[in-house]
Amino acid sequence: MRDPIDIRAWQRLDSETTTSGRIEDKDVARLGALGVAHVINLALETHPEALAAEGDKLKAHGIAYTHIPVPFDAPGEAHFAAFRQAIEDGPRPVHVHCIMNWRVSAFFYRLNRDHRGMPEPNARRVMERQWSPDGIERPEAKVWAEFIARRDT
Repeated sequence: MRDPIDIRAWQRLDSETTTSGRIEDKDVARLGALGVAHVINLALETHPEALAAEGDKLKAHGIAYTHIPVPFDAPGEAHFAAFRQAIEDGPRPVHVHCIMNWRVSAFFYRLNRDHRGMPEPNARRVMERQWSPDGIERPEAKVWAEFIARRDT
């Protein structure tokens, strides 16, 4: 099966990692057909575009599910640590999503830069395929700029 590029902000990072914005009911079976073994969701389940009962629907297709609800106005280090652990310890292939693929791209930026040895300009290019907090006119932009500027030691 080919990558379902009609899923919002779909992106393949490597042979075992894909990301996107929100997923819909029709996407659950498609992720399974792609061989996705684990879905990590960084969106709040209360968001109007969140897929209701997402974890149950994925489990019904044999896909592991990790939900790390990251408030868009308050991403924190505990969220990033949980994300990193889910990426490192969870089954593969993995699909990571939120609503717009903004949270996800920022989290992968830090993971790629600080833990995977990717040079900063390359990690930034990967993030900016989806967004950059420098390029939006929202109050949360400053919070996200500060989040991605943090360095893990």
